[in-house]
Amino acid sequence: MGEAVKRLHAPVVQVSLDVPTSQEAVHLAEIAVRAGVDWIEAGTPLLLGEGLHGVRALRERFPHHPIIADLKTMDGGYLEAEMMAKAGASFVVVMSQAHRATVRAVVRAAREYGIEVMGDVLAAPDKAAAARDLVADGCNYIIVHTGFDERHEDPARSPWDDLAAVVAAVDVPVQAVGGLRLEDLDRLPAAGAPLVVVGAPLVIDHNAFRAASADDELEAVLRDVVRRVHAAGRSAGA
Repeated sequence: MGEAVKRLHAPVVQVSLDVPTSQEAVHLAEIAVRAGVDWIEAGTPLLLGEGLHGVRALRERFPHHPIIADLKTMDGGYLEAEMMAKAGASFVVVMSQAHRATVRAVVRAAREYGIEVMGDVLAAPDKAAAARDLVADGCNYIIVHTGFDERHEDPARSPWDDLAAVVAAVDVPVQAVGGLRLEDLDRLPAAGAPLVVVGAPLVIDHNAFRAASADDELEAVLRDVVRRVHAAGRSAGA
C-alpha cells in the first residue's frame, strides 16, 4: 500500500528560501518560479528574520503556489500552525522530537484551517519509528532530514543513511533534505522521495544565508533540476 501511495504523488521541486528578509526571499522565489519550481519554502532563517511577514509577502506575490512554513515546531503547536495558516502557508513543519501532544495540536489546527503538515525526523534516534508515529498522529508528509550542524560536524552523514528505512515504514510521501548534491536530486523519486528540495548549499551560500550565484546562473541550475526531476518522475510512471 505504501509504495502505491508514494508512486501516485508526482515529483515536486521545492525551493528553500533560507534568507533572512522578505525582499531577498521574493527575489529568489521569482527566479525559482520562472525556472518551473512547484513549491516555495519559507525557510527557517526567513521565519526568524520576518516571521509571519515573510510568509505573507510570499503569498501576496505568489497566490497560486503552495508555500511551506519551515517552523520546526517543538511546542505551542496549535497556535504556530494557526498563525502560519492565516498568513498564507499551505504546509507547516513539526518536529518528531516534539511531544506527541504538540504534533497532534499542529495536525488539529491544520485540519481546521485547510492546510497540511510535514513531520521532520531530524535528530530522532530511530527515524523510521519516528516517522510512523508522525503519520499515526496525522502528518501528511515525512521529511528525512540531516541537520545543518550535524552534517558540518560529521560530513559523512546524509539523508541517504535513513531514507530507505523511512520510505518502507510509512504510506505518505517522503522528502529528503540536508547536504544532498545536485546529482542526487533526480534519484530521489525512484527512491520513494518525490518531494525534492533545492536549497543550501546548492542555491544558498550556507555560510552567509544569501544566494550562492548570479541570478542567471541560479535560474539555469534550477531549470535543470526541475527538468531532470520531472523527467525522472515520468520515467518512473509517477
